[in-house]
Amino acid sequence: MRALMVDLARAGALSLEELPDPVPGPGELLVAGVAVGICGTDREMVRGEFGVGGRLVIGHESLGRVISGPGFEPGSLVAGVVRRPDPVPCVACARGEFDMCRNGQYTERGITGLDGYAATLWTVPAEYAVAVSSSAGVLVEPTSVVVKAWERLDQLALYPFESVLVTGAGPIGLLAALIGVQRGLDVHVFDVASDGPKPALVSSLGATYHRSLPDIPVVIEATGAPSLVASVLGRDLVCLTGVPSTEVLPADIGQINRDLVLRNGIVFGTVNSNPRHYREASAVLDRADLDWLSALITRRVPLESFAEAFETRPGDVKVVLEL
Repeated sequence: MRALMVDLARAGALSLEELPDPVPGPGELLVAGVAVGICGTDREMVRGEFGVGGRLVIGHESLGRVISGPGFEPGSLVAGVVRRPDPVPCVACARGEFDMCRNGQYTERGITGLDGYAATLWTVPAEYAVAVSSSAGVLVEPTSVVVKAWERLDQLALYPFESVLVTGAGPIGLLAALIGVQRGLDVHVFDVASDGPKPALVSSLGATYHRSLPDIPVVIEATGAPSLVASVLGRDLVCLTGVPSTEVLPADIGQINRDLVLRNGIVFGTVNSNPRHYREASAVLDRADLDWLSALITRRVPLESFAEAFETRPGDVKVVLEL
């Protein structure tokens, strides 16, 4: 098989290599890789800014076609879950909520301790495979992250809300907005782009695009930009999904504290997801307009040109590497 390898100890060490074909174990599927989505985490790994250890197959946003294995028809499309519970296990992992692992001993396909999905063949235990219905299934992993965000918003909301603000019109922000629209909410998306695909994607979704920050109390923050995070922290209910850069900003912690206390505000972070979030993500994509999902994927790069998939280009929203 061919696989895309990254050396976490060396910046820029990304290579396409021939590896032995994987052999599925008991209860595992053998899957032909179709595509992987490329995200900021992948690019940070290639730059040597994220991850610890040696060499592994990169790729955690997966799409593949089943060759053999239990529970799935040959030829059916699947996505693989990323995280695996720790061996201890912690209190969260013991309850099946391993996406909420408290001791950090988990592993993750293509990120931490386990080979990923950027390969022409891969195996996965059947319980960590989720059925998808189209090539848009490569978006299941990022969609699962915002499915979890919405699940936690439901758990923590102090009152029913009709409007939501999403900050950032990247893939996570747009998929969060998609779910809000599917829920019948009045969805507002803030981003700084004045042209390119982002305003059109928001408009065609049925949401409202803003280039100045509207005053809406329920927020899904999807940029990780420290200055933007600071500007929304005092609102009623804020979900943080973006991982911040190393930028250091002066902040009036006292004022943020005052705003949160006086508004009974709630701020929480969320990352990763577990199989139920993947299954709901697949259902979200099934309900979405396929043309809109296809437009969200702004570049498809063949495996032989893999380096181009890790470049950031003007007009990019989502880049997919075709295997």
